[in-house]
Amino acid sequence: MSDTAPETTSSGADLMSLLSWSDRALSAELAANLADLGITPRAHRVLAKARPGELTQSQIAEATGLDKTTMVVLTDHLEREGLAERTPSPSDRRVKILVLTDKGRRLVRRSQEIVDRTHRDVLGSLSPELRAGLVEALTRLTTGRLSTFAPSEQPPRRRPARP
Repeated sequence: MSDTAPETTSSGADLMSLLSWSDRALSAELAANLADLGITPRAHRVLAKARPGELTQSQIAEATGLDKTTMVVLTDHLEREGLAERTPSPSDRRVKILVLTDKGRRLVRRSQEIVDRTHRDVLGSLSPELRAGLVEALTRLTTGRLSTFAPSEQPPRRRPARP
């Protein structure tokens, strides 16, 4: 796979490639910046979403774009690390609420500072007008037209299958 950003075509930008590249590049930068804390960007997103202590595993998975299997594996890991625990929902004992431990709350506070700093740095490479426009456009897309995943018999994989 190339380490060179995608180019636009004469007919316009390849939106999928641009968004995919941006996601991969930002994820790699966040992973490097969070490495000293021993947390991945994905684990950070789950812990940050779980911080209020009122969402179920399924709600957190949906809010972070994770499939059920990935969410279960990640939640198992967070529990083993002493960062979170599953507790029965007070309204429905069949579902579990993901609750951060004190250790998890401390870690997510530290990791959020790193994430915020990384986001400021990345967005700081744009003019204030471009920065505001980009954030507004992406927010509109993800709360509007791209707010849900289209049903598909062969959904796209997040990463290539292992050999």
